[in-house]
Amino acid sequence: MAKRHIVEPIAIELLANNVRKHRIKANISQTTLANLVGVTYSQIARIELAEINTSVSMIYLIAKALDIEPSKLLEM
Repeated sequence: MAKRHIVEPIAIELLANNVRKHRIKANISQTTLANLVGVTYSQIARIELAEINTSVSMIYLIAKALDIEPSKLLEM
């Protein structure tokens, strides 16, 4: 089993907070974002709750749907 790095939970929480912040700023619901990205509402909810580790491709799709650069989702 691979050893988890301490930074991983921090990065997942950072991503979660930034997805939520930018989604609210864009004035769209989790359901709308899910439809734009092509995933279920529950997957967006789990990302925003930092329950799942998200792929780079998903970060890109979320950023595109929110009309922001992917790096914005990883800013501290």
